[in-house]
Amino acid sequence: MKPLRIGEFDILPGTQCKIDLPVAKLYTDADVSLPVQIIRAKKDGPTIFISAAVHGDELNGIEIIRRLINKPNFKIIRGTVIAVPMVNVYGVVNQSRYMPDRRDLNRCFPGSAKGSLAGRVAHIFLTQIVQHCDYGIDLHTGAIHRSNLPQIRGDMTDHETKELAKVFAVPVILHSNLLDGSLRESAVKNKTKVLLYEAGEALRFDDFSINAGIKGIENVLRHLKMMPQRRSKRKLAEPYIANSSGWLRANASGVVKHLVTLGDQVTCGDRLAEIGSPYGEILGVVCALRSGILIGKQNIPLVQEGEAMFHIAYFKEDDETIAEHIETVQDSLLPEDEFNDKQITRE
Repeated sequence: MKPLRIGEFDILPGTQCKIDLPVAKLYTDADVSLPVQIIRAKKDGPTIFISAAVHGDELNGIEIIRRLINKPNFKIIRGTVIAVPMVNVYGVVNQSRYMPDRRDLNRCFPGSAKGSLAGRVAHIFLTQIVQHCDYGIDLHTGAIHRSNLPQIRGDMTDHETKELAKVFAVPVILHSNLLDGSLRESAVKNKTKVLLYEAGEALRFDDFSINAGIKGIENVLRHLKMMPQRRSKRKLAEPYIANSSGWLRANASGVVKHLVTLGDQVTCGDRLAEIGSPYGEILGVVCALRSGILIGKQNIPLVQEGEAMFHIAYFKEDDETIAEHIETVQDSLLPEDEFNDKQITRE
């Protein structure tokens, strides 16, 4: 194995190091750098990046990486892991989704060394991190005041990406086309297979989503033979893949009474929420237009007419079977003691 060169640093096989990749300066002349941790095994193998906070207010991914690399039993036996817990450092500092120039970093790839601030960050991440990698896992959450059921998104027409998505083992897999300017689009052009993990809500830690993300990453690393294999008491459930999804929007403005929760099965005509006036009158009812599984929802109990409220995944299979599957997968993501308690309660 040759040394891995990132920026001005050469990382040798069998070593770990933390580096700071210079990005730019603040108005105060203080440097802002991209924090990167590299873990290299002595044996050759795949190189994978794990990134978080491309959107600066999506914090779950930061905690996933922090807990993962500090686990006592986290050991890489082949290949290289490149962990980048904060891609959009500016956004994290300001608790904002965007860069200081108000650009969405995930629409600025591949970027340019002489472009906008967002373009420069995209260029550095792509040329210094992604170009070295065979695989990538990009960690996201729902937007502010919106929660996502743990789900993997990716190009399910690609066999290997589909296989990795199944191995990740979260409740829902969603086929997602490549978006112009996205990290995933540029990574694919680099022949890097990327999974996008969505779970939880912006500016909040959600332990279930965090634990699911950690287990999913470990599942992928073991599948790639980068981590030691481990016997598990639980068998991974075969996931279902949604080929499409859609948002339901508010048909009135007012105070919201939610009638469903994430992971619920909905059928055409089901009442998902009531929208009322400050005086208690019902102004509108949001109903499902198709059968599916609720994978995302707005949390704030106030809504404007036309605002997106519920994200529903649509499947070809029977929805009741899928709902049972999702509950099984959610159980499998619980810690062992909680899982056993739940099994006893059911019996």
